[in-house]
Amino acid sequence: MNISDELLFFFSALGVFNALLISFYFFFFKKPRSISNFFLGLLLLMLAIRVGKSVFYYFNDDLAQIFIKVGLAACILIGPALYFYLKSCVQPFAKMRMWPLHFLVLLSISILVGILFPETHDPWIIERSLSWMEIIYLVWVGYIIASGWIIRSTISKIFNKDEKLSDFDFWVLSVFIGNVIIWVAYKTCSYTSYIVGGLSFSFIFYLLFLLIHFRRTKGAIFNKNLKYSNKKIEATEAERLSAQLNHLMEQEKIFTDVDLKLSDVANKMNILPHKLSQLINDNLGRSFTSLINQYRVQEAKNLIQSNSHIKLEAVGYDCGFNSKSTFYSVFKKITNTTPAKYKESIS
Repeated sequence: MNISDELLFFFSALGVFNALLISFYFFFFKKPRSISNFFLGLLLLMLAIRVGKSVFYYFNDDLAQIFIKVGLAACILIGPALYFYLKSCVQPFAKMRMWPLHFLVLLSISILVGILFPETHDPWIIERSLSWMEIIYLVWVGYIIASGWIIRSTISKIFNKDEKLSDFDFWVLSVFIGNVIIWVAYKTCSYTSYIVGGLSFSFIFYLLFLLIHFRRTKGAIFNKNLKYSNKKIEATEAERLSAQLNHLMEQEKIFTDVDLKLSDVANKMNILPHKLSQLINDNLGRSFTSLINQYRVQEAKNLIQSNSHIKLEAVGYDCGFNSKSTFYSVFKKITNTTPAKYKESIS
């Protein structure tokens, strides 16, 4: 292998290696655990296996059939990983019960093809009409189209001058377009070079993670003297984040944690603390403390209504207040009555 081949191997394999590491991070270490982080890790893993196979096959065409078949099995799973990742991002409360079936069916078909055609990795499935690799790319592009439908409202913003892309929109579009580019690179490699797929993946992989870094630091870069960017979060994104925040409060009741901090809520929402603060202050017109206290007091009222024999001190602690005095003062401030008088009024 000459120096140019060594450089080509290095740059094409660099993205594969780092994608494997990042996928394991999303699987086992990323906090908080979420279904979207799982699907992002799965997407990176499938891409890394598929691209890794093509890189090694390009430099060693005697690569064992088993490795090639594993790479193709991963390739057919890239599409569903992309689709369910984007769906979990834009529809965070949607039911995801069917995703194992998608993966199981496609993986089973891939294994069956490997067993039926052990000597070749690209048999003719439909005689002289469609080969196995062509079917895989059709499945992949089918899920890409379905993914585009899921994020159609975000895509429409590109062509609407009255709407601006938020950070979230930009990220979703970047993941989607990156996958389209990789699919095109592989589908047209017969006209260019098989290694183009590996190089394009490395380029897109580092570009996407530069975008993550940019999203995390741009506030410090462009707004050093401002707490925020002096404008509210875009309405559509604010609506999505508000629904997510409301779900955490009403369904998971995270406000009952006495030591709950804004950063804890932001981690659960997978956003930066300053963005959550901006949402609450600018879009909801509240402070974090008043918002949490509102939920705690409402929960206290519900507990008092549902159990007339419950001790008021226990109610306060169950709702997340750290002392009886704090519970009484906050309850009176919000309801203009004390917990005891409220209990008497409903009995």
